[in-house]
Amino acid sequence: MKLKTTILLLLLSCIGPAQSNPIQTEHLANIDTTVSWLGQNAWSNNSINAVVFRKNALVSNKKYQYISYYDADGYLMIGKRKIKSDKWKIQKTPYKVNVGDAHKSISIMLDGKGYLHVAWGHHNVGLNYARTKAPGSLKLGDKLAMTGHKENRVTYPEFYYMPDGNLVFMYRDGGSGNGNLMIKSYNVRAQTWQDMQDGLIDGEKQRNAYWQAFVDHKGSIHISWVWRESPNVASNHDMCYARSDDGGRTWVKSTGEKYTLPINASNAEYIAHIPQNHELINQTAMYVDKKGIPYIASYWRSEQSKVPQYHVIYLDKDGWQVKDLGFRTQAFSLSGGGTKRIPISRPQIVAWQQGKNTQVGIVFRDIERDNRVSLAVSEDLTNNTWSVHDIYAGHVGEWEPAYDSGLWQRTQQLDLYLQEVEQVDGEGKANRAPTPVGVLRWKP
Repeated sequence: MKLKTTILLLLLSCIGPAQSNPIQTEHLANIDTTVSWLGQNAWSNNSINAVVFRKNALVSNKKYQYISYYDADGYLMIGKRKIKSDKWKIQKTPYKVNVGDAHKSISIMLDGKGYLHVAWGHHNVGLNYARTKAPGSLKLGDKLAMTGHKENRVTYPEFYYMPDGNLVFMYRDGGSGNGNLMIKSYNVRAQTWQDMQDGLIDGEKQRNAYWQAFVDHKGSIHISWVWRESPNVASNHDMCYARSDDGGRTWVKSTGEKYTLPINASNAEYIAHIPQNHELINQTAMYVDKKGIPYIASYWRSEQSKVPQYHVIYLDKDGWQVKDLGFRTQAFSLSGGGTKRIPISRPQIVAWQQGKNTQVGIVFRDIERDNRVSLAVSEDLTNNTWSVHDIYAGHVGEWEPAYDSGLWQRTQQLDLYLQEVEQVDGEGKANRAPTPVGVLRWKP
């Protein structure tokens, strides 16, 4: 069922601590969005279906869009629709997961031949991976190994599509505060995987990197990350960067200086210095525009403030720039282990051209805005001017944004996984009925 709404919204009027470039104070915005509901309810007793690090919750090619989620009993579900259709076909797979651990989200990706690749149920466990039996099919085959190398302690699996139709697969080998970033690559013609990097970012058994990555339209792989010194999220610190222009074989800094691998705390390029105990979150988002400019979105608390704010880090001709959006007013503290119940979500970030100007958008959820799906837009990032809109009027609980990145790159259409979920702090489990699954669509 398709619901089209024109939402008239009162923009944020209280902007928190004074900023040199405060948020714009327009009064109303007309936002056209559509929601396509699947007619299916899904597990909602934690945020496993709606965490930001799902790469991806939604994927598409020119013919079909696919979606994945866990149902109320923990079964892996896959659905698809034609790109211009609102009718979904849903397939229940034979794979069931202990959905009480919100780390164990589902990641999906289409390869260049139309096979759907799926990884699910990971938190320091053996690899759970399968692909569909045929292009366009919803039926998964048996579980497969990739290369068999270091596939017994997998966490945070992420697929990335390359312009030649091949895939890149990233995951953490090891635990929180003590793990390394692994990269494998898939040859779509041979239908085989190979090891690309065995510990690209090395925690040296003292820390681990929590990364976010993006493949630009030329096929360059961009990675940014924070370091964590222990399982305590309060030990997150700093933001670093690396780029590969050859599919992940060699890596450089933003200056072009070649990395000596593996990358570690001593040779990394630090693009923003953020101390521990400053409410810095891990695993957020980055985007790279058609000009090759990387944008990174996160949140943390500056030294002079008690309120964590969303920030954007980006590269220009003068080097790395950091912008504090400054519109939040409520303080909170971020510490402890497990999946946290946090007043705000981790953000997604996208950028697009509007005439000669680059506009930047951040999608997020904030308890200050009644836990709705919100969008902050900057028409001038240099001057740090922003307007904030709610693009879905319903409450989404502890939802975090995950979107169809390929569709956005092809068409500048933002399709977001939509579901109201509840997260109990420290990997707890709520007691609520399953909730509807949908796709929220917005276009600049």
